[in-house]
Amino acid sequence: MAVTTPVCDYDAAMPDFALPDPDGRIFRRDDLRGPRGTLVIFICNHCPYVQAVLDRIARDAAELQRDHGIGVVAISANDIADYPQDAPEFMKAEAEKHGFSFPYLYDESQSVARAYGAECTPDFFGYNAEGKLQYRGRLDASGRQPGPPDAKRELFEAMILIARTGQGPRDQTASMGCSIKWKA
Repeated sequence: MAVTTPVCDYDAAMPDFALPDPDGRIFRRDDLRGPRGTLVIFICNHCPYVQAVLDRIARDAAELQRDHGIGVVAISANDIADYPQDAPEFMKAEAEKHGFSFPYLYDESQSVARAYGAECTPDFFGYNAEGKLQYRGRLDASGRQPGPPDAKRELFEAMILIARTGQGPRDQTASMGCSIKWKA
């Protein structure tokens, strides 16, 4: 079922976390923060909305990290008992397939997703250097299918604005995707 995210709660504090990658290495929020901002992305392997944009996410994240001082992390919180294709061993393969330049972490307890208020995959949270939320919008005009090749890079442009000014755009279009698969 498609879910749309709420509007940006400007200046909400970035929740802390310590989560493992598929190899069991623990990554902490403060280790992943960039000097000019941080992008936290909730994704999973099976969602068609995520699959439609994974290459664009990888492209934009690499450029934001390399050229704009933005830290990036992806987190999967889906219940793998009901969605085994989202398990860590498959997360690792997905990250390698798409050339992720950022850690892809597993939130088994789902507590981090709940702390962020994540609702769907993909769900994007863009923070400034002070760890205050400035973007809660979509990647671009893509849906279950990739948008046009020349689609406006909404998330990318918002994160550059945040890196430069500390403030996100006031006009944001909510992200849409599959609901997070919560445990019973």
